[in-house]
Amino acid sequence: MREPVRDKGRLEHILEQLDNINEFIAEKSLEDLQNKKVLRFAVVKCLEIIGEAAYMLSLEFKEKHPEVSWNEIVKMRHVLVHGYYHISMPLLWAIITNDLPALRPHIEQYLETMK
Repeated sequence: MREPVRDKGRLEHILEQLDNINEFIAEKSLEDLQNKKVLRFAVVKCLEIIGEAAYMLSLEFKEKHPEVSWNEIVKMRHVLVHGYYHISMPLLWAIITNDLPALRPHIEQYLETMK
């Protein structure tokens, strides 16, 4: 059962993984992601954790904050875990460089209101 009391911890996990991805891709390119296996595996694992943490957020929390596409985040996790052989590196790079920076302010705002 998903508990609202644990939402803060899940959001902290998401923020931690966003920080990890930023650290891992600093001064990197799509070509690095395609050619450096350790980088690719690290980033994919972080995205899987973000997806699992989003899945574990309480339904009440997600309904209260529809400005984030929680279902899309969870679906991405399923693709990464179960459809790993179909991962498009350009799409993954676009998510990392476009979608994740837009997610961060929401997560930070939610955590700020929970203090």
